[in-house]
Order: sequence, then structure tokens, then C-alpha cells
Amino acid sequence: MKEFFGLLKEGNKPSLLAAIVNTVIAILKGIAFFFTGNVAMFAEMMHSIGDAANQFFVFIGSALSKKAPTPRFPNGFGRVVNLVCLGAVLIVGILSYETVIEGWHHIQHPAKSGGLFITLGVLAIAIILETFVLYKAAKEVLHEAGVPKATGLAPLTLAFSHLNRAKPATKLVFMEDLVATSGGVLAFIAVLIAHFTGFLQAEGIASIMIGLMMFYVVGRVFLENARGAIGETDEQMLNHIAHLVFEHKDVKDIQKLAVIKEGEFLHVELVAEVDPSISFAEADDIRDHLVDLILHQQGVQDVTISFDEDDGVTHWKHVSNRPEILPPQ
Repeated sequence: MKEFFGLLKEGNKPSLLAAIVNTVIAILKGIAFFFTGNVAMFAEMMHSIGDAANQFFVFIGSALSKKAPTPRFPNGFGRVVNLVCLGAVLIVGILSYETVIEGWHHIQHPAKSGGLFITLGVLAIAIILETFVLYKAAKEVLHEAGVPKATGLAPLTLAFSHLNRAKPATKLVFMEDLVATSGGVLAFIAVLIAHFTGFLQAEGIASIMIGLMMFYVVGRVFLENARGAIGETDEQMLNHIAHLVFEHKDVKDIQKLAVIKEGEFLHVELVAEVDPSISFAEADDIRDHLVDLILHQQGVQDVTISFDEDDGVTHWKHVSNRPEILPPQ
């Protein structure tokens, strides 16, 4: 139990913050729906419940993924966060379906809801809180991508172009809160339209749109974490590490280089060719230098390096265009 609580300290902080905030928002929306019967508020309540459950699961999963390898599980637990994310999106998928169905029922049988100021007040508070979480998640995306600190509104715009470099948990939080913030604005507008124009179906349409946005998050997160659970090559880091290896004067060629993303971590396996005339001690020094260099790259957890003698044949073809240099951890 002590070890478990110790691991929780290593959990993804944006997901914990998002989970707490969304729990508060879900309670507020639930109270508002109880008093007003507003279907757009129902959609938002379901969305917040799904987000809160999701993000609590993701926080726990990201913490457990930090557990050190054991004799029974020598490859570690990095992929646990992917498996947890896969399970979490099922919850969002079910709530998305219920949200769409409820919206469709409201379109077919529109009913006027009361408590305009309660509804708008709760939605406004929710939008502000979701925007705060979204901003925090955007800053974490940039931090994990190694982007220098951005100020003002810059993180909200820069995060989109660096989202693929973020950890799975942070990426999930960012996407969910982006949809949550957009959904809150959409529900706010729909309530105003329904009240001032009498077009009551607007709330049902908003509910369906919110549900469809949730389905989009489900689909994208499912595919990304399915790839992570299987083990996916990080192409950008693959080329980056290849260049670092070739910069060593004693490395003649690369026979094999694998950079596999497992959860939040990267596992590197390298087979390099060196001059056959060097001594065992010199080869050991080369290995120590490369291991230290690669381990200092962003996200790399472990490195396996072996050598073969240079056969004069070029094996590695992936270094013609040097990619953007990634910052060290």
C-alpha cells in the first residue's frame, strides 16, 4: 500500500487536476439539471461525468506505469497507461451514446425548460473552469514536447502543433477539455437560442453535437492508445538518435536501431558497427558514452547496445535529412 501511494505521487498531474475540476463541474451541472430539466445541461453533465471518470483512471494508470520492472515483468509497466486509456474511453463512448439519444428525443419531443439564470450561470462557471484546465494541459503539452516556456495565450495555440510529442495521459486531458470547453460554449448558445427564439430543438441539436464531439475523442484516443499498447516506433526520435550515434567518430554504421514507444517511455535497441581493430576496453568506453547520451534524450527509459565489426556495407539509410533536434530531458 505504501508503494502504491508512492507511485501516485508520480502520476500525471494535469489528469488529476482535470479529474477534480470535472467532478466539481459534474455536481454543479447535475444540480442545475435537476432543477431545470434542461437537456443541454444533461448533455454537459454526462460529458463532465465521463471526463472525470476518465481522468481519474488515467491518473492512476499513469502512476502505475512508473512501477519499476520486476522479475515477473522484466519489460516494466509502461504500457499500463495505454491499457487504462483504452478502458477509460469505453466509459466516454457509453456516455456519448446516451447524450446523442437524449438529444434526439428532445428534437422529436421538445419541451421548454426553466431556470435560465441557473443554467447559464452553471455553464459559465464550467466554461471558465474547463478553460483553466485546458490552459494547464496545454502548458504541460509544451513542457513534455521540450518547447521553451510560452506565456499569455500562446500555449493554447502552440499545443496543437506539438500534441503528438505529449504523453498519452496529457494528450487525453487536453483533447477532452478542448471538447468540454467547446461543448460548454455550444450549450450556452443553445440555451439562449431556445429561450429567446422559442426554437426548443436547439438544445437537442447541441446535445447531439456534444455527443458527436465526445465520440471523436473516443475514436482518436482509442486508436492512439491501441498503437501504444502494441508498441509503436517513434520516427522522429529514431532519426534523432541515429544522428547522435553517427556523430561518434568510432561508429561506422548502424545495423539496427529500434525506438519503441511504450506508454510514456521509449525503449532503444542499437546494433552499431565499429572498426574491428579497436580493443574491448575501447568498445566498452564507446558503449558507456552512447548509453549515457541516449538516456539523456527526452522520454528514453532504457538502452540496449551491442557492436559488430564494420563490414564496409552501408546498412542505415535514414539519415539523409536531419530532423529538428529534440531537447534532452
